[in-house]
Amino acid sequence: MYPSAMRRFKKALLGLLAGILIFLTMLYFLQEKLIFLPSKLPANYSFSFDEPFEEFFLTTDDGAKLNALHFKRENPYGVILYFHGNAGDLSRWGQVVQTFVKLNYDVVVMDYRSYGKSTGNLSEMALLSDAQLFYQYVLARYKQEDIILYGRSLGSAMASYLVSINTPSLLVLETPFYSLLDVAQDRFPILPVNSFLKYHFKSYQYLQSANCSIVILHGDQDRVVPIQSSEKLYRSLKGKDVEFITIEGGEHNNLSDFESYGEAIHSLLVSDRGTE
Repeated sequence: MYPSAMRRFKKALLGLLAGILIFLTMLYFLQEKLIFLPSKLPANYSFSFDEPFEEFFLTTDDGAKLNALHFKRENPYGVILYFHGNAGDLSRWGQVVQTFVKLNYDVVVMDYRSYGKSTGNLSEMALLSDAQLFYQYVLARYKQEDIILYGRSLGSAMASYLVSINTPSLLVLETPFYSLLDVAQDRFPILPVNSFLKYHFKSYQYLQSANCSIVILHGDQDRVVPIQSSEKLYRSLKGKDVEFITIEGGEHNNLSDFESYGEAIHSLLVSDRGTE
């Protein structure tokens, strides 16, 4: 190779490496923008739902104020502590959980740090600690055997973590993942995501300590969290009381549109209690 051609090749190679380095650096510092998609609510925002509820805040050790809703029935079967997905705020998720309230359950659902009216800085440790704070809130008001944990997508990590240190009656995971790293590696297969990902959320690891029944629901057309990640999680739970329910045709955000989902939820939360 001629010296001039060699110089051009080296220059192009260095430019490519510099571009990759800049891209990885941006990805590292902007990863919260990719993982968390909060929407904000003004402090004076007034929630409105069909079912009776109370709005409340819990304050964390580091001073974050976390907003939540507590839906209450007159004679509930129990309580569902619901952890929502990575987008939106309680104005949306409060509507989503109406399904469970109408099945005669009290429901507690909180907004993560920086979502809705909630404040505080995001970190994996903080989010898991916040989840436990809300479990303690529920435990102070209900018997542990009446507590059901429900985690959807990102929220499945928080719900899975809680069963590693608590003993609720049931854990329901909707579109969960083996770990967030697993999803990131599927999304960016040629990048060294393990080297710069700050949020791993190792659900598979948390669930090894679970002492309650586990139900996983996943759509086979999910392109956000591939069903393969959920199946990998299921396979890691050998010896556990775990059921995997595939929603045929289901995508990431529309499982509740399917009759099979409704039947599964009704069976889990109502039929097994001997009522129609």
